[in-house]
Amino acid sequence: MINKVVSGADEAIKDITDGSTLMLGGFGLCGIPENCITALVKKGVGQLTCISNNAGVDDFGIGLMLQQRQVKKMISSYVGENAEFERQLLSGELEVELIPQGTLATRCMAAGYGMPAIYTPAGVGTEVAEGKEVRNFNGKDYLMEYAFDADFAIVKAWKGDTAGNLVYRFTSRNFNPVMAMAGKVTIAEVEELVEAGELDPDQVHTPGVYVHRIFQGSGYEKRIEQRTVRTKS
Repeated sequence: MINKVVSGADEAIKDITDGSTLMLGGFGLCGIPENCITALVKKGVGQLTCISNNAGVDDFGIGLMLQQRQVKKMISSYVGENAEFERQLLSGELEVELIPQGTLATRCMAAGYGMPAIYTPAGVGTEVAEGKEVRNFNGKDYLMEYAFDADFAIVKAWKGDTAGNLVYRFTSRNFNPVMAMAGKVTIAEVEELVEAGELDPDQVHTPGVYVHRIFQGSGYEKRIEQRTVRTKS
């Protein structure tokens, strides 16, 4: 069995170069690859196209790369928590493609399955459909959307083993599994790294065949975007 462990985030992202297209897993600030994002900021790689559910916040997640002007294009379904993102968008510094969330997930999944494109009803008759092929199936119109073509998928899991098998927890399962399938090179950071054979096979969410590099991360903040609490009565 191949041991896919690397020493840390710096080694894991060492061949990510200017102009790369990256998928970054997570949902909001949950399950994001914090260590790899920090390493990318430190490395200073630029002109990136980032595919992610969201754009992070100003001082965390992908927002850190936006602050350093490392992102050329953002492909996301939700971007409402990041003032710097808004500023770059309105000033024309950042190219943005907003995609319905289900379409974003399905285009990731299609890439993982080796499908070139999908058909979806989401966006028919709206600006999302401009310039895209529309086909009618059984009396209903569908947009053709291409599968993503990402150089790297960077994901975060709760547990992983040395062979690259991954287990996620709760909300982090939203986008990490489909992105892990879809990158030409998939990098996984995990909270706990165990030996091959220690994970229950029935609990594995991403088989190791999809993962090329894995390392145990550290210092996870696990922030909450908007904390809502009940007032004391």
